[in-house]
Amino acid sequence: MTTFSIIFPLLFLVSLGFLATRFKVFNKDQIGGISKFIFNLCIPVFLFLNMYKAPLETSLNTDALIVFYIPVLTIFALGFILNKLIAHKNNSNFSASATYALGSSYSNTVLVGLPIIISAIGPHVMGSVFFIITFHSALLFALTFLLSQINNQSNKFNWQVFFKSVLFNPVVSSITLGLIFNALKIETPTQLNNALELLSKPALTGALFVLGANLSFYKISKDWHMSALASTLKLLLLPALVYGLGKYIVELDKELLAVTVLLSASPLGVNAYLIAMQLKQYQTTLASTVVLSTILSVISFSFWLSILL
Repeated sequence: MTTFSIIFPLLFLVSLGFLATRFKVFNKDQIGGISKFIFNLCIPVFLFLNMYKAPLETSLNTDALIVFYIPVLTIFALGFILNKLIAHKNNSNFSASATYALGSSYSNTVLVGLPIIISAIGPHVMGSVFFIITFHSALLFALTFLLSQINNQSNKFNWQVFFKSVLFNPVVSSITLGLIFNALKIETPTQLNNALELLSKPALTGALFVLGANLSFYKISKDWHMSALASTLKLLLLPALVYGLGKYIVELDKELLAVTVLLSASPLGVNAYLIAMQLKQYQTTLASTVVLSTILSVISFSFWLSILL
């Protein structure tokens, strides 16, 4: 399959969502309703079913976790340092730097990375994908909030609410439940399984459409240079580090290397913008980075697919 054949259907769906809201076929409230249906029902069911069916003996690979997460944490640290050097030379605003670090390293693994991987490699690698992304949000969000509290005593963060939201996050809970059912070999009734299969079908299509629709609500801000830097770290340096570590040091097999690189080459996830809203830091910058990195990811994915396939 050519790179164009892989990229075009996904780009078409994202563009369709963008145009549908740009020309007011759907308004923001209607997209919000569609988003809830997709993210609270379809995607969790999709993740549960695929984790439930995944071959566990070949899905969990600690080398893949190392290859993905060491570069992610390296880019997080680099984003933190660069923000201190460029934007906050004369103060110690850890909260702003932590938020910017998140915007430089957090990947849209479910909405963008997963469809690309399924199209390029096939659904048989989804078990490995799920083991990698299960810890993704929890690790980076916890690190961001922890650093933001070091010198931000006036803005206390509710850690109990945070951990509760992580544990009951639809992505984490559905993958975990699928893993439990798989490990314990719990059989689901055929009728229920058929119904869940039907509910899961719109998951990826709807996710890409909603992603495009939401892009029309965000604008590229005046401080675009900070968004451009974050996008460069996210789309260029991060997958390059993953590729180098996975190919030349850890030596992953071809499919797992492709999985880790394509996940890391995904654009910034919109959840990073929501964290910026909570911390009241870099809201416009991260919103701009979501838009810019999503647009530029077409080039990034095309480049990496040409190397990996």
